[in-house]
Amino acid sequence: PLLYVLLIAGIIALILQEWVDAGVIFAVVIINAVVGYIQEAKAEQAMAALAKSMVTEAKVIRVGEQRKIPAAELVPGDLVCLEAGDKIPADLRLVAAKNLQIDESALTGESVTVSKTTAPIEANTNLNVSLGDRINLAFAGTIATAGQGQGLVVAIGEQTETGKISEMLEQRVNLTTPLTRKLETLSWQLLYVILGLAALILAIGIGQGKSFLEMFQTAIALAVSGIPEELPSLVTVVLAIGVSRMAGRHAIIRKLPAVETLGNATVICSDKTGTLTENQMTVEQIYAGDRRYDVSGTGYSLAGKIFQQGQPIDLADAPALRSCLQCGLLCNKSNLKEHEGRLDVEGDPTEGALIVAAHKAGLTRQTLAQTYPRQDIIPFESEHRYMATLHTVSQKDGQRSIIYVKGATAAVLSRCSHSLDEQGKQISLKAAEIEEVADALAEKGLRVLAFAQKQIAKPAVALDSTMVESGLVFLGLQGMIDPPRREAIQAVQACQEAGIQVKMVTGDHAVTARAIAQMMNITQSQTTQAQTAPHAKQALSGDAMSQMSDEELSNAIENTAVFARVAPAQKLRLIEALQSTGHVVAMTGDGVNDAPALKQADIGIAMGQMGTEVAKEAADIVLSDDNFASIEAAVEEGRTVYLNLKKAIAFVLPVNGGESLTILASVLLNTALPILPLQILWLNMVSSSALSIPLAFEPRPKGVMKLPPRPPHQPLLSAPILWRIGLVSLFNWAVTFGIFEWVMAQTGEPALARTMAVQTLVAAEIFYLLCISRFLPSVIAYLRYQPHLRRSQLEDSQPLVYAPAIGIVCVLLLQILFSQLPLLNRLFHTVPLSLGQATLCLLVGLPVVLVAWILKWQKPLE
Repeated sequence: PLLYVLLIAGIIALILQEWVDAGVIFAVVIINAVVGYIQEAKAEQAMAALAKSMVTEAKVIRVGEQRKIPAAELVPGDLVCLEAGDKIPADLRLVAAKNLQIDESALTGESVTVSKTTAPIEANTNLNVSLGDRINLAFAGTIATAGQGQGLVVAIGEQTETGKISEMLEQRVNLTTPLTRKLETLSWQLLYVILGLAALILAIGIGQGKSFLEMFQTAIALAVSGIPEELPSLVTVVLAIGVSRMAGRHAIIRKLPAVETLGNATVICSDKTGTLTENQMTVEQIYAGDRRYDVSGTGYSLAGKIFQQGQPIDLADAPALRSCLQCGLLCNKSNLKEHEGRLDVEGDPTEGALIVAAHKAGLTRQTLAQTYPRQDIIPFESEHRYMATLHTVSQKDGQRSIIYVKGATAAVLSRCSHSLDEQGKQISLKAAEIEEVADALAEKGLRVLAFAQKQIAKPAVALDSTMVESGLVFLGLQGMIDPPRREAIQAVQACQEAGIQVKMVTGDHAVTARAIAQMMNITQSQTTQAQTAPHAKQALSGDAMSQMSDEELSNAIENTAVFARVAPAQKLRLIEALQSTGHVVAMTGDGVNDAPALKQADIGIAMGQMGTEVAKEAADIVLSDDNFASIEAAVEEGRTVYLNLKKAIAFVLPVNGGESLTILASVLLNTALPILPLQILWLNMVSSSALSIPLAFEPRPKGVMKLPPRPPHQPLLSAPILWRIGLVSLFNWAVTFGIFEWVMAQTGEPALARTMAVQTLVAAEIFYLLCISRFLPSVIAYLRYQPHLRRSQLEDSQPLVYAPAIGIVCVLLLQILFSQLPLLNRLFHTVPLSLGQATLCLLVGLPVVLVAWILKWQKPLE
């Protein structure tokens, strides 16, 4: 709105044939328009990215023949054939599934592949809630990772689950950030004040007998003086510097106001897999031979050992453990491959964890594969819930065969008759005891697999299910989990200390989500209200959320830190419920299912490595390292940006205040204008801009993450800052009007008086900048401690030393040209100053130091 007033002033200047004034005013408007366009014009590409993610081909059976067609040509009722590696082209009801496993993480957020079946789902299952429970359906956009299958097309286009997310994206509007709302409020408030003063000046002048045209021009001058023309470019520069700093801490900013918004967040809703966790399954505990073992290390790194009661184990002393690890290594279809200096799993993440666990005990597949060559395999199927492999073993007295089996605890135990004791000898099976151990591991959020073997005296080359129906020897259990990132644990704690609630929102099961949350202390009470809530540590499921009214959900979310088995629509509803209670919500996500919530959140944060293009396009920030710790770092930078922006606004507004008061005083006292409109534009667009930009480089204040989040409705300018702006404005008016009147009394030359008035105001700005910035303390610390600083610390501190100095030097040079250059003399109606006159301007502006010291003693500008 302030630029509209400036635009009207330019049009009036054209009507009055003030060509130079009009040209400069329009130049200012154009500059601000370009800046605003660059800042705001962000293409909405989420829909295009979503459409691109669904472009694929489908293998269908039509007229009894299999053919390939574009997925866009599918119709309900088509029979689609699926194989490992295929992208599902539409929503399918499976009619055939052989070892079919599908990665649905982009849609559900669940890290483990889903085993599919053709069996009907139980009648009491709520199909409107959890996509992960629909195991007889395959969804568009997901990936088949193993097996084969066929399915009838039941939904295409917008009717698919991915299409429904597309519709939710279309319905989302781009929310204004707290910063843009506060700047708009400030602009309207300034507009009312400026128009009010302009009307007052017009009335007073006409009452004094002056012409309407003369007073109208004076009113325009006041309007130009009151408008902080440098504010849009200043905001952009401060935010851009924040963007640069965040990029160095792995947070890529897509939308500029998001820099400050993240620092204003009161709640962070974080995805679990890959953000809070490593996204790499890791075996943490093993039970074998009636003994329990702990496994160190995380992810697919081979670093780590196996311990028993804190002591590293020797496999020679633990034959049952060796057999259990050997079974997990050989009854396995996955591989570890090195990629860009790190190990990644090709295949099932669960099987990758078993390979790593065996490596930590010194077992390698290359060695065992030569001793135990594989002959046949029964792949995992959801009907029998186990996998089996047949191996040949060469001995001195000939060859024999051995069968290794892994699978669900109940499925394996039901086929076992014996188990191994700690010496590796067969004993009667203690099924009840083993089940208790498995249940205890599962309660910790671990995914538990059971392992067994069966020896066959005669060599065999084929394996069928009848060979593993009974007579197995139980070898042990391995419990694994996608472990939390260590740095994320610290980051969560830092956010909580900063008064920011952290909530986990995941498509995974409640038991797993609760276990990870407890490891990260997310379930600890985060608010006073939560401290007395009996269910504060419980996970709220998507099913439970669907049965709550909006009011019940708003009450429940305050006391709940973990939300499990949450569908895309429920994520969106959760964000809206938090916003309705006054929270500024940051939301993380990586899948297609996260896109609507990312767009609805005040600040959407997508994962750069594992995230889908749809999620990235819907987000405001992209994390290049997919790490929650980067969010904590970005929050810290965001808070610093807000403090620096507030400091910069508190610096430029007293200049406008001093100019406006000067014009108002000249009207009240019936004197000539001490500063002309063009000179005001020079002050605002050149001097104030160059001096305020160094404030954007101010370092992070100590303890910035110890402060509570700012209330979302707190105004940009608090009462202490308004008091500061008013007092400094009065000083600027006093010295500007005073030097003008003194020079007029001494010389009677308006041009000289106006030139010295402008230079005095700039001198006051320079001294005020030195008082409120950390420039002088940084210089003193730099010079005092330079011999003791490391090179990296010196390099980091240099912008703090040089930025204000460069700004001050530039302004001094520009002001010399402003008064001494003939071209600028003609343009801005100035005259050259002598050395004595310029020195006098500096001395008159110096007392602002005393004003700033009094204000700082009363309340620092932080």
